[in-house]
Amino acid sequence: MDVCVLLSFILEYFCKAKTLDEFTFPSTPVGWFSYSEEVCGKETNNAGKPQAVTRCSLITNELAVFGTIHELDCEQTLDKILQEVINQTNIGKLALNAQILTSRPEELTTEDVTAAAQIANKLLGSAHATESVRVAAVATVSQLLNANALDNTEENNDTLELTKSLDKLSVNFSSNLKTTGFQVVQPNLVVQSVQVPAANTQGVQFTSLTGTSGSFVANRIRVDNNTATVVVENGSIADALIHIQFHPAVNRRQELSDVSLGFVLYQNARLFRSRLFRRPNATVRVLSGTVSGLSVGESRRVEMWIRPTLESNKSLYDFSCVSYDYNVDDWSVAGCSKGNASDGVLRCSCNHTTNFAVLFSVRQMYTYAEALDWISTVGLSLSFLGLMITIIHHIGHKNYLENYWTVTFTLLCICFSLLLFIITFVSGVVQSSRVYDKPHIKSDRNVLLDSDQRVEPDSGSCTAVAALLHFFLLATFMWISLFGTISVLQRKVNDTPPPYWTPLSVVVGWGFPAVFMAISLGATYTVDDPLGYRQEEFCWLAALDTDKQFDFSKPMFWAFVLPVALTLIYNIAILVLVSWRKYRAVSPSGNGTSFLDWWKNLQSSLLPSSLLGVLVCLSWSLGYAVLATTGHAHLVFSILFCLLTTSQGFMIFILFTAIKSEFKSDVLQFVKYFPRVTLSRFNLSNIPRVTFSRVNLSNFHIPRVTLSRFNLSNIPPVTIPRPGHMGYKLQTISAETSSTETYRGLRDEDTSMTTRL
Repeated sequence: MDVCVLLSFILEYFCKAKTLDEFTFPSTPVGWFSYSEEVCGKETNNAGKPQAVTRCSLITNELAVFGTIHELDCEQTLDKILQEVINQTNIGKLALNAQILTSRPEELTTEDVTAAAQIANKLLGSAHATESVRVAAVATVSQLLNANALDNTEENNDTLELTKSLDKLSVNFSSNLKTTGFQVVQPNLVVQSVQVPAANTQGVQFTSLTGTSGSFVANRIRVDNNTATVVVENGSIADALIHIQFHPAVNRRQELSDVSLGFVLYQNARLFRSRLFRRPNATVRVLSGTVSGLSVGESRRVEMWIRPTLESNKSLYDFSCVSYDYNVDDWSVAGCSKGNASDGVLRCSCNHTTNFAVLFSVRQMYTYAEALDWISTVGLSLSFLGLMITIIHHIGHKNYLENYWTVTFTLLCICFSLLLFIITFVSGVVQSSRVYDKPHIKSDRNVLLDSDQRVEPDSGSCTAVAALLHFFLLATFMWISLFGTISVLQRKVNDTPPPYWTPLSVVVGWGFPAVFMAISLGATYTVDDPLGYRQEEFCWLAALDTDKQFDFSKPMFWAFVLPVALTLIYNIAILVLVSWRKYRAVSPSGNGTSFLDWWKNLQSSLLPSSLLGVLVCLSWSLGYAVLATTGHAHLVFSILFCLLTTSQGFMIFILFTAIKSEFKSDVLQFVKYFPRVTLSRFNLSNIPRVTFSRVNLSNFHIPRVTLSRFNLSNIPPVTIPRPGHMGYKLQTISAETSSTETYRGLRDEDTSMTTRL
């Protein structure tokens, strides 16, 4: 299709923005209602609500215009409208008022949704309702599908009744109006009524085509009144379709009668309550098909196609073909079977007509910046190497073990806990049981799903890894705090820790983290829901809710972030205390005249103790910034967090080993005894002599160098050594020789020599 033709076709289905009767209405698709930009004043009951509404209608194939304008009474409320509707008073005006009051569904309360649902039910079922009243009621229901008010039992009962009212409206509208078809298309709801002759009708298909937006538009709704199989127009993509195939006996028994069919397409399943299927994220479209005028069993087969809308970071796992059972007020798989799921379309077939849906489950897809992999690999490698060297160095020195046992023991516990964390992290942090290559769809099993989120069954290994990582990190923070504490205790008791310090530190350093980890695991983990304790993405503590927002009720906050924050505060306090004591020791008068002496004295105890705790805790505190940000900021914080946390083992190596004089001495000793390559180790006596025999150069052409162009009178005599048989003969070339004299090279007899190595 030509671009210009396509553009004009699209514009035909829109009413251009226009000002009518002092009200300004935006551009609106055909069939939709347009609300004025002017709103009710702040002093009214409906402050901020539109003052007027009109509908865009297609007058001819080439002209779409706004219809009659209805102005809202800004003091009107949904409760007042409900009372007046019950009394059947001017329901046309009340229907439009209710529609305007629900035009901003995100602002509706639970009570507002309940009242609006009751109003719509009364209007749809009223015997006095005109076509315009029912259209306004359908528009109100469409807006309620976007309401985010909390569900309750009363609201669910009223909203569920709406689905029954819409089914009746769809199948009866055409027969009541004596027409072959009737259609109402709103952004979230489509009601289609069709009448077809029973004779020679093989089947009827209702189709909603894919468009540029997710909303329903009239020019993308198709009805085929006679088709034996599912048909999609060439070049078109169907978002949803339902095909009702008639039994061949219908043509023989009902040649003179008509069959009424009704179709209702819902943007989501909010009106259909369910206890069996949880849908926190998925947008499940519901497609209803109702047939009137046929005996039970004469409509042989119903086929349905649904194209689910998936977020870019999610993939389809499985789906169920269901219908809504009003006897149990829930979804049921009875009478429905699954087809294939090729080309992004989920196919179902059922042996009855009612409200159908395709319930599907998805799983999260995770992607990471390539830089994070490189940083993790390099950082963890350096940390592992640094921790191993630190452990070997301190265990191999008797001086550390005999004279500084308490400090050395605490440092070794820090190294061991962090080293075990790295080993566990590398070997098991990634959820190995997840497989993303293809959907897990079994067409021979149509089982009702319980959630739209696929949770991998817990084999136990991932939860165990998360618990171990949790324990080792808490132990690392605890031992770092103990390391800072020992520096304070030594200053109080003349550098000698209390005798009970070592057993007490073992209980605190290893026991407290183990108890805390066990409590958090027991309080949040269940076999059926392992994600209460850990994440699905990788084997670590759960942190985010279903909307990917940081959840303070998750164990990531109270079982990790909070202990890290307390450890950070504690180490900062020790840092300040140690700094002040060192300063007072160097400058008792407190006049600040010995800053350099204070700094030199402070380095020996500050860097190896409190500074480590501050650096480590600050590094892990960046994890909160990673979880709380998105986009470019998230990437920056992720890189910083990865860089600092993976290199903590290397920090310990620098602070406690690399800068120590003992380590430098060990390195020098190692270099000293490193094997050297010396000539003295080789025996050269067996190497044969290399003799240069006499070489005749007469056959070689050596170009003559003419010195005539140079004035050599001022050059002093040059003595050139010439090889002889037993030594060197000296020959003096005078600068006064003829400038035209040429030098031809060495004589043959002077070129013989013997060289011995």
